[in-house]
Amino acid sequence: MKNTHTIDAKGKKLGRVASEVAKILMGKNLTTYARNRAPEVSVTVMNVSKLSISEKKRSSIRYARFSGYQGGLKFEELDALAKRRGYKEVLKHAVKGMLPGNKLRPDMMKRLTIEE
Repeated sequence: MKNTHTIDAKGKKLGRVASEVAKILMGKNLTTYARNRAPEVSVTVMNVSKLSISEKKRSSIRYARFSGYQGGLKFEELDALAKRRGYKEVLKHAVKGMLPGNKLRPDMMKRLTIEE
């Protein structure tokens, strides 16, 4: 039995939506919650491009990536990432940071569907 959840992100804050999605993907809303198992749930987030993100947040949140070479640490602001990859990637990054960093994370992330 696979549970399907749909969340409308229109007008909501980025962090609130991401934490709600993370809770559902971990299965914390189910009575059969177990930390060592990824539940059979799927989450669809709609209207991600209509998230409510303030101008201050757009310029203050920075994402880091490292190429592996010396001096290869690069930072990108939320606004630049949204223009380059879309708000889908911004929400994906936020949810990934709220999930536990163990071998269950990739399975949980596969069950997340994001629609602009």
